[in-house]
Amino acid sequence: MMRTIRSFVRRAGRITMSQQAALDNLSSTYVLPEKTVIDWDSAFARSGAPRHVEIGFGMGDALCSMAQAHPERDYLGIEVHTAGVGRVLAHLHKFALHHVRVCCDDAVLVLREQLPAHSLDAVYIYFPDPWHKKRHHKRRLIQPEFIQLLATRLKPQAHLYLATDWQDYAQQMLEVLEASAEFTNLNGAGQFAPRNAERPLTKFEQRGQRLGHGVWDLVYQRLSLPPQS
Repeated sequence: MMRTIRSFVRRAGRITMSQQAALDNLSSTYVLPEKTVIDWDSAFARSGAPRHVEIGFGMGDALCSMAQAHPERDYLGIEVHTAGVGRVLAHLHKFALHHVRVCCDDAVLVLREQLPAHSLDAVYIYFPDPWHKKRHHKRRLIQPEFIQLLATRLKPQAHLYLATDWQDYAQQMLEVLEASAEFTNLNGAGQFAPRNAERPLTKFEQRGQRLGHGVWDLVYQRLSLPPQS
């Protein structure tokens, strides 16, 4: 079983009136219950759609952008911070994005307890908390145990997209994924990827670019499962 060190801290933070109203009024429509195995066909009221998950969607820029561009996919967003969840719920309601659902829990628990094995077509992990102090690196989400768990939830040939603006975390991500026997680097062994065109540039990232800060993307593919003996 995976270690219990969490890769996030629940912060109270500021929440606007509109975000709180969305949480109060829209959670029953878009937020899935905790500790319950997700029945995708039931949750999304359709079957056969590709299943995409964003882990740690923050304020929801990428999740909402991808959902608007791809109504043929089902999207599940995982986030623990209420301000971002409230903002996403308001956006989903405003634009009638009925093919998106949200889980408000630790991503490790959602993967382990709620998502069926080999059920996902793509996973996105954009700008996870870098825990930049060396003594906190053990809190980083991208660790061998997490990648092993993630591999059990992805379908063969499914894609894993990652991005970070911390160079040493990018290197750690690369080392962890390259060491995994479950994934192959779609840009060649040991190589970073061009920015995924579906990942919108946030204001923070645009500011970083003006200041000369780097962003590192990675794209991996889940290898086929071995034949059953």
